[in-house]
Amino acid sequence: MSDDAARVVRINGSLVEIEALDRVSVFDLVEVGDLALAAEVTAVHGTRATAEVHEYTGGLTSGARARSRGHPLSASLGPGLLGGVFDGLLRPLAAAEDLLHPGATRDHDARRFRFAPRVREGDSVAPGDLLGIVTEGGGFEHRVLVPPGRTGTVGWIATDDRFGVRDRVAIVGGADVSLAQQWPIRVARPFRARLVQAAPLQTGQRILDLLYPVARGSTAAVPGGFGTGKTMLLQQIAKWCDADVIIYVGCGERGNEMADVLEDLYRLEDPRSGRPLLERTVIIANTSNMPMMAREASVYTGMTVAEYFRDMGYEAVVIADSTSRWAEAIREFASRTGELPAEEGYPASLASSLAAFYERAGRVETLGGLIGSVTVIASTSPPGGDFTEPVTAHTQRFVRTFWTLDHDLAYARHYPAVSWHGSFSRDADLLGLWHTDHGDQRWAQSRARALTLLAEADRLESLVALVGANALPDRERVVLLGAGLIRDGVLQQSALSEHDAFCGPLKQAALLEATLDVYDTCLGLLDRGVSAAVIEECDLRALIRARDTVGFDDADAVRTIADAARRDLEDLR
Repeated sequence: MSDDAARVVRINGSLVEIEALDRVSVFDLVEVGDLALAAEVTAVHGTRATAEVHEYTGGLTSGARARSRGHPLSASLGPGLLGGVFDGLLRPLAAAEDLLHPGATRDHDARRFRFAPRVREGDSVAPGDLLGIVTEGGGFEHRVLVPPGRTGTVGWIATDDRFGVRDRVAIVGGADVSLAQQWPIRVARPFRARLVQAAPLQTGQRILDLLYPVARGSTAAVPGGFGTGKTMLLQQIAKWCDADVIIYVGCGERGNEMADVLEDLYRLEDPRSGRPLLERTVIIANTSNMPMMAREASVYTGMTVAEYFRDMGYEAVVIADSTSRWAEAIREFASRTGELPAEEGYPASLASSLAAFYERAGRVETLGGLIGSVTVIASTSPPGGDFTEPVTAHTQRFVRTFWTLDHDLAYARHYPAVSWHGSFSRDADLLGLWHTDHGDQRWAQSRARALTLLAEADRLESLVALVGANALPDRERVVLLGAGLIRDGVLQQSALSEHDAFCGPLKQAALLEATLDVYDTCLGLLDRGVSAAVIEECDLRALIRARDTVGFDDADAVRTIADAARRDLEDLR
């Protein structure tokens, strides 16, 4: 039996059933209909295969031909990814109006890249070894490696010349090696060892880096209802975090939000190169008006791209906005296949799908002996802000860091609206040791004190609502004062401020330590008999404004302002 006899026998939205498709396996890629729509096999029952189509199926009829490609759904990984905008199947969208039509195909192989060899003929190489370098925009060093599973002697290596991504640049073990690799998106790329040593991913957002930090190679989730600033926070992380490569996956979000991301990344200057930040960013856009099932594939595509750069020894960050829309695609297809629904209509496999996605994050020793990482930061959009719904609840189980966004903070214009109630970081203890080893002895203690002070102030707020702040004992009034200084002077941050959109680690530590030192001074005044009413009259606005008035990493200026505030307090009688 050949694929010429294969025909579509049933169509239900993005689901198709194909009869007589020969030699096909689950997750194989098939072409359906005259337009050769891309579809992925999800089940095989005897001679009938079920597939999900990743494109619009309007006009597809029963009886249409189908043909197996003979390989899984794969991504083409090579030079030309950085600075590009792609759909969920990693097909370029820039200047590709025809690509929005079903069946249109195009690969990122139009440009030619200068390849500089780093091995010689006769050298023995193994998977992950460096073959050569391609220098991309902004001086980014794209390392061409021996593909996984390939080993042997270099029989031929290209000279310093320009090549397309499909052109042969080396022969290793008798097989051709080109600039681009094909890799199945649902299969994790191999590495030599997973590392347990923790190092922080600096996001430039104080409440994240100081209170709820995320380690390189770890995972974080940002749940929040409509209007709480999820997309804005993720965009700030994409702009300012100290990763080498950013993979931004717009998964079912509005097209205008993706347009804003592109505009901002192009306008922002990369501090490493002085060129547009977009040049070290890969955008995967599957917006709400694009095919639903391509959305399901987009997060795996983004993860595969991140692992590709990780294998070069780079620190990659995957930002997925939002995994709730991804889960909706899984739910829709499950309902079409007749899978038994579980909680809120999601399939019972939802938890394992989320776990498998986050499991691909990690900081590793690559096959070539380099150190690289993939950090995953994803948002969820719980309906009505209900964090007990399945996607958010399961995500909370699997991620290492959880940044809960709060409606009340957002409506009070407190940004980022990350709540200190439901947020947590399982990486904090390990990162505290990292800070200690790198000379910041106070980081862990300051973090613990700030969280304790915020929790105590929250407990007192319920009493204040009943009896008023003036009825509290003096020490409790000073607790409220100290917590207010932390909230307004440290945790609040303006994305529109020249000095405050990004905050360097030195300024972050200085702001928190200075605020706690001023709070300690207030407690000392209480012990000397100065009343809380007198302390509250002291003007501490300069300390609160320090976050916006001093440079992005000017710790000395922060300490100068804090010293002046303590002197003013010491003069109180």
